[in-house]
Amino acid sequence: MTKIKIYHNNRCSKSRQGLSILEDSKTDFEIINYLVTPPTVKELKNLLKMLGFTPIQLVRKGETIWKENYKGKDLTDSELITAMIKNPKLIERPIVVKENKAVIGRPLENITLLISSKS
Repeated sequence: MTKIKIYHNNRCSKSRQGLSILEDSKTDFEIINYLVTPPTVKELKNLLKMLGFTPIQLVRKGETIWKENYKGKDLTDSELITAMIKNPKLIERPIVVKENKAVIGRPLENITLLISSKS
């Protein structure tokens, strides 16, 4: 049985709802509180690859940290990855991973589709 991971922020309602979907699914999963334990550069690059995203697509552009420090700047992918690791609040959430696939739990149906898929 494949273990699923959720990159979770308990202060985020969508993340809590995503966690609830996993709990209700009776699936074995691991919770990664990415604000406490941010991903490494390698992990973040791997998540981006599984999501099929460029770094800017994973950034929460509504966050104050983004608006005050990064908005309007021409940042490289490497600089964006560094910014997300230094400020994990900038990472879109929740991210749910199953084998070599990942989804953002917005909309929440993305999580349901991922966990029910045969990989």
